Amino acid sequence: MFSFAIPMSSPDLTSAEIEAVNQVLRTPYLSIGPCIAEFEERFAVYVGARHAIGVSSGTAGLHLCVIAAGIGDGDLVITTPFSFVASANVILYERAIPVFVDVDERTGNVSPVLVSEAAEDLTKGGDAARRWLPRNVLRSSSIVHRLSAILPVHAFGQPADMDPILEVAREHGLLVIEDACEALGAEYKNRRIGASNPQSTVFAFYPNKQMTTGEGGMIVTDRDDWNELFRSLRNQGRDVFDAWLNHTRLGYNYRLDEVSAALGLAQLRRIEELLKKRERVAQWYNERLKDAEGLQIPYIATTTTRMSWFVYVIRLSTELNRNAVIASLEEKGIPSRPYFTPIHLQPFYVQRFGYQRGDFPVTEKLGDTCLALPFSGVMTQEQVDYVCSCLREVLRNQALK
Repeated sequence: MFSFAIPMSSPDLTSAEIEAVNQVLRTPYLSIGPCIAEFEERFAVYVGARHAIGVSSGTAGLHLCVIAAGIGDGDLVITTPFSFVASANVILYERAIPVFVDVDERTGNVSPVLVSEAAEDLTKGGDAARRWLPRNVLRSSSIVHRLSAILPVHAFGQPADMDPILEVAREHGLLVIEDACEALGAEYKNRRIGASNPQSTVFAFYPNKQMTTGEGGMIVTDRDDWNELFRSLRNQGRDVFDAWLNHTRLGYNYRLDEVSAALGLAQLRRIEELLKKRERVAQWYNERLKDAEGLQIPYIATTTTRMSWFVYVIRLSTELNRNAVIASLEEKGIPSRPYFTPIHLQPFYVQRFGYQRGDFPVTEKLGDTCLALPFSGVMTQEQVDYVCSCLREVLRNQALK
C-alpha cells in the first residue's frame, strides 16, 4: 500500500525546464520575445506544417480557427458529442450551431460515415436536414442555416479517420478544423497529425498533456493568410504594420507568454522521450489488464500508426457500478475519472438545444462505461502494478455482489 495517493496525472519536468524558465526571468522579455518565435518555428518543423502560432490555450486556438473560417450567426459545424466541452463551446462563441453526429464505438472518434450522411443532408436542406438539427433549433428558427465546417476531435490521443472526413469536406466545399489538443505526436497512416490538413489544427499544452507549457496551445496551418490573421487576432487585433495601440480588427488577449514558450521549447526538445515514456506506461497497463474480467483495454485502429497516449481509459462492463468502482479505488488511494461526460448531456446544452438521453446512443454508452486511470510518463511500474492489482480486486468484489 502506498503511503500517499497516486496522482491522476503529473507533468514530466526536469532541470532543463527549470533552467529554461529561469533564463527568461533573467531577461527583460516576458511576453512577445525570442522564445515564442523559436518555439513556433521548431513546433512547425516537428509537426510538418508551414506555420505555427502560439496561443494561451487549446480553446483559444480553436476559437481563432472558427473566426478565421468565417463561421458566424446560425452557421452549422459538424462535430462530435464525445469530447471535452471546449470543442463545441468555441462554435457557440461565434453564435454558430454545433451539429453532433455519433461516434465509432471502438475508438470514440467521430464516425466518418455519419459525417458524410450529415453533410449530404445538411447541404440539401429542407426535410433531409431536419434529422440532424437540435430540437430547439427546429422549434425556434426559420433561418436557412449554412453548413460551413467540420470539427473532428482526436479523442484520447488516437487520430480520427481523417481521409474520408477530408474527402467529405472537399466534396461539399467545407473547411476542416482539427482538434488535436489530445494528440500531439500521433500518426495517422504514417502521417503526423497536423501535417495533412492545410487549413488548421490545434494542439494544447495543459499540465496533463504529452508536453506542457502550464497553460497554452498552438495552431498550425499551411495558409499564409490565416497565419497573419491568427497573429493579429491573438494580439488584440493588431497587425504587424499597425502603429502602437492601433488595432485593425476585433481581437483577443490570446498570447502565449515567454515563460510558457521557454518551458515549451525545453519540452519539445524532449518530445520523443516524453512520448516513449507514456507509451511504456500504457504498455504496462495493457499487459496487466488485457485478460482482466469486466473491462476492455483501449482499442487501437489500424489507421493509427502511432498512438499518442494522452490518458489511459478503460471501458467497464455495463453490469458494473462505475461509481462504486471509483469510490472503492479512492479508498485505496487511487483516483479515477469518468471520461467523457457527453457534451449534449451537459446541462447548458440540454437547456439551450433540448438534447435528451438517447439522442447519441454510442456516445452515451461510452460516457457511461469509460473510466480513466492514473496516467503520466512519470508513473513507475510499481505504481501501475498497484493500480491494476487494486482494480482487479475491486472488479472481483463487484462481480460477487
